[in-house]
Amino acid sequence: MMESLKSITEIPDLRKRILFTLLMLAIYRLGSFVPTPGINADVFEQMFSQLAGSLFGLLSMFSGGSLRRLTVFALGIMPYITASIILQLMGVVSPTLEKLQKEGELGRKKITEYTRWLTVGLSMFQSFGIAVALEKQSTGGGPQIVSHPGPLFVFSTVVTLTTGAVFVMWLGEQITARGIGNGMSLLIFAGIVVGLPRAIGDLYDKVFVTREWNLAVLLMLLTFMLAIVAFIVLVERGERRIPIQYAKRVVGRKVMGGVSTHLPLKVNSGGVMPIIFAVSLLTFPQTIGLFMSKTSTAGHIIDRFMQLFAWGEPLYTLTYIVLIMFFAHFYLSIIYNPDEVADNVRKQGGFIPGIRPGKRTADHVDDVLTKITWVGGIYLALVALIPEIMLAGLRVNHLPIWLGGGWFDSHFPTWLLHGLNVNFYFGGTSLLIVVGVAMDTIQQVEAQLIMRHYEGFMKKGRIRGRRSGY
Repeated sequence: MMESLKSITEIPDLRKRILFTLLMLAIYRLGSFVPTPGINADVFEQMFSQLAGSLFGLLSMFSGGSLRRLTVFALGIMPYITASIILQLMGVVSPTLEKLQKEGELGRKKITEYTRWLTVGLSMFQSFGIAVALEKQSTGGGPQIVSHPGPLFVFSTVVTLTTGAVFVMWLGEQITARGIGNGMSLLIFAGIVVGLPRAIGDLYDKVFVTREWNLAVLLMLLTFMLAIVAFIVLVERGERRIPIQYAKRVVGRKVMGGVSTHLPLKVNSGGVMPIIFAVSLLTFPQTIGLFMSKTSTAGHIIDRFMQLFAWGEPLYTLTYIVLIMFFAHFYLSIIYNPDEVADNVRKQGGFIPGIRPGKRTADHVDDVLTKITWVGGIYLALVALIPEIMLAGLRVNHLPIWLGGGWFDSHFPTWLLHGLNVNFYFGGTSLLIVVGVAMDTIQQVEAQLIMRHYEGFMKKGRIRGRRSGY
């Protein structure tokens, strides 16, 4: 390990990439402390603390606490991710976008340009909603979050938050192009990791200051966390291997081929992206609700809708699981083309034993991918529900009586129904991101070392990183 770390410093290009990545992450963290003009940050953080156990708490974790403090980077990378989802979904129904997706590098550049402009539009929409909501909060007789409400405040907030979101998008793209690892994933990774000291402090207060928990509970929680990490690593490195046989060929005087290998198909090809996609879509009702007046008919309907889709409510949980399963399959269809794989295997003189080359091979690969993606989707749903249970509980007791709400209330333990009030940083989603991004980054550093004839970090059992689109 020490020799491998020393080797990194001996390769100028790799050393520059790592230092550039660290510099971009440092700039991202500095921007997370620049406040938005016209906002009373202390009052806003007190109000936001009431939403810590909601979907906004998860979004604040993704932004490294910027949303909680309403800094210039409050929107984070979520507008960019939402824009990517919209364009990918439109690619299914739009012939123009579908054609661009098949045009290779030139098409990808054009789609990236569209994604950037759509990110600007979504950032302006979300920042305008935040500004309007803050003004309503200030004029309602409560704590004055906005010092000087008015059109100037709305304009400055829209410009500030939109510029911050675009700058974060630029940072992620620069890390991907000139640094090491995937830029967008590393920004989320950094936002989670910086919150670990605070989470550890919260645990210390619960055990040694307020005596809310005893040491046995702390040990159980730590053991649970280690078990989740082990489970995530096991599944992330899990793969289904399809055997491939290559026929013998005579090239000149040499006999080539005649070897057996395998086609690795990962259980979780999409990584954490299906969860992030699902979270992005679930934020739309909250964003729309910021514009609506609760006294109007439409506002009343939206308010009721938001109550049904509140964090931890049964309808929210069911929708969350369905979206994760959908995006697990949808994202796989974008990053993996069975027809192309089957064509490449055929061109190289290979075949799957018992399966005819061509269309039959593509159908077989697609069938195997579909089956293991169901397993991967269930795994992601289980991991995503861990923070929900730990914070908000399942709340199945809120179901109507005819669906068994009263029975759940009397037969289920309180901690399962109402949560344990444990911080997000110990949830499955955050651990999945941290472990997955760390494995990806180490795998890319290893690839750089091996390409230059250096040993990787691990001489046995190379780390196999997951595929990710960000």
